[in-house]
Amino acid sequence: MLITRRLEFDAGHRIPDHKSQCRHLHGHRYALEITLGGKIIERRGDPANGMVMDFSEVKALAMRHLVELWDHAFLAWAGDQPVVDFLHSLPDHKTVLLDCVPTAENLARLAFTILDAVYRDSYGNQLRLERVRLYETPNCWAEALRG
Repeated sequence: MLITRRLEFDAGHRIPDHKSQCRHLHGHRYALEITLGGKIIERRGDPANGMVMDFSEVKALAMRHLVELWDHAFLAWAGDQPVVDFLHSLPDHKTVLLDCVPTAENLARLAFTILDAVYRDSYGNQLRLERVRLYETPNCWAEALRG
């Protein structure tokens, strides 16, 4: 069985080598879809009875391990030195330095890596992360899928 939870957050980035507008500092209202697979829990008296995982738990874990870190932050590639220097000059600015250029593809892959360990069999029902879909805009997204 597959279940999906959608969360949204705001973040800034830039794609330094881009030939068009994305090379400039800008932001997005990202939407993150987390798809989990597992067996439906069948244990009378268990609050998760009849579920793969409680949607509120899916949200709580994603918030704690990813969304709260990225929300209202500037997601910057550590190798983009002029931007990194600028962001560090801003007092108390929320900056997340990444080892990759913050494209939708790289952010989806990174989100999958972070969340994969978070959800792995946490309910004893062979739970595992199957897909992360990250919408950069309503019409553009990247997906990271289990192998």
